[in-house]
Amino acid sequence: MRHRGGSVSIRPTSRDVAQAAGVSQSTVSLVLAGKWTGRVSPATAEAVRAAAEQLGYRPNLAARNLRLGSTRTVLLVVPTLSSPFFGAVYTGAARVAAAHGFGIVVYPWPDGVGPADSPFAAPHDAIDGVLASSMAVESLGEFAGTPAVMLDSDPAGGAPTVNFDVAGGMRALVGHLAGLGHRRFGHLAAAVDEWTFRDRGAALAEAVAALPDGRLVRAETAIDVPAARVAARDLLAGARPTALLCDDDQIAAGAYKAARGLGLEVPGDLSVTGFDDVLLAEALEPELTTVRLPAEALGAHGMTALLDLLGGGRPRSRSLAGELMARGSTAPPAGAAP
Repeated sequence: MRHRGGSVSIRPTSRDVAQAAGVSQSTVSLVLAGKWTGRVSPATAEAVRAAAEQLGYRPNLAARNLRLGSTRTVLLVVPTLSSPFFGAVYTGAARVAAAHGFGIVVYPWPDGVGPADSPFAAPHDAIDGVLASSMAVESLGEFAGTPAVMLDSDPAGGAPTVNFDVAGGMRALVGHLAGLGHRRFGHLAAAVDEWTFRDRGAALAEAVAALPDGRLVRAETAIDVPAARVAARDLLAGARPTALLCDDDQIAAGAYKAARGLGLEVPGDLSVTGFDDVLLAEALEPELTTVRLPAEALGAHGMTALLDLLGGGRPRSRSLAGELMARGSTAPPAGAAP
């Protein structure tokens, strides 16, 4: 067809595919939706796919979703877009979502600003479900009632959760340091009232208390390099521990600065550990001993659980193990027997 000197491309329809393959439109729908097994012969399914490919047919997902009462869209709520950690969470979730014909909209909602608003005028019509990372279920605000899976969040909140085994990670760090001969520990704790940091602190205290002659001092800090440097300097000015465990890799970077400001060598005078294993951990010198948390797997398992929930299932909460990354920032305490 010609119009104003140019050609107009007519988008093929499912009827065109049906005519080309010699089948009904309902058969086309079954095959292209992947629901033909046991209803259509393999030869017919192949004929439909070949006709669709030859015609360049693509299903009208918007119309299909309208018929199904579904948007096939999920909202991923995260505290910040500046952290590589949440980028990895998104990557894992998006991979699983795309494999099932879903899209993801990312929405930052910082800590401490109350229940989350919605970026949509009618959130229940715009999305099918919510993945919320590192926040309490009570903070979902306008999304209350929307199917939700919580990531790295308090498992006592009532919603399905996919979490990291942060307690196990902290016990692994203490075991590693104790094996090197450390008994005097310092804890640079994140001054954030979240489940993950409460669990880290409790596990650390229990692990040190279980050691013969184990001692622990503690100081709080913002998750910020300058703030952590000040907190670490003040902690190290007292009865100095031989090992400093930090709730986050950024906090550990501040501890490095404080140690060097006091003339202490890492790890010769002070062993330092972090948590999360972000890119910074290997950029520090010496490279940081830390716990690697599988952020991409968190997003992938969270999206899988949400798909199960949307399909009428009852996904079980689960916990993902971290991995101890022993690097150059830890060594036996000064004066320890070889």
